[in-house]
Amino acid sequence: MLLSKQKKAKGNRVLITVNVLGSAGPLRFFVNEGELVAAVIDTALKSYAREGRLPVLGSNLNDFLLHCPSAGSDALSPLETIGAHGARNFLLCKKPQPEKAANVEVGDESAVNITRRGNGSWKSWINKTIILKIASH
Repeated sequence: MLLSKQKKAKGNRVLITVNVLGSAGPLRFFVNEGELVAAVIDTALKSYAREGRLPVLGSNLNDFLLHCPSAGSDALSPLETIGAHGARNFLLCKKPQPEKAANVEVGDESAVNITRRGNGSWKSWINKTIILKIASH
């Protein structure tokens, strides 16, 4: 009898689905409707790591945002309750990292070459290769 009273005191437990951006499949677990978004992010990250999923995300919950489809494109506030929107499906993604401005001196070509090396993608490489071959014929 005491156990059933404790369960009712916690609030309604609901099954939520958290899709992690870049992961193969969603995470599913039970949470209380009154639980904070920050606690849900923490639980999702721990569950993700426990299952050994890739890519490795890390464990700092401050680096992540939880989005709700019914809330529009804005992320949920970490101090909000998970049941505030009535949704059961969420998207977990990393916060965008601000790009650091490189302090490059005018004569320092090695620093310029390093930054240029990482900017190309395989698509741009293919396009450049095709253009060079067409131009040479």
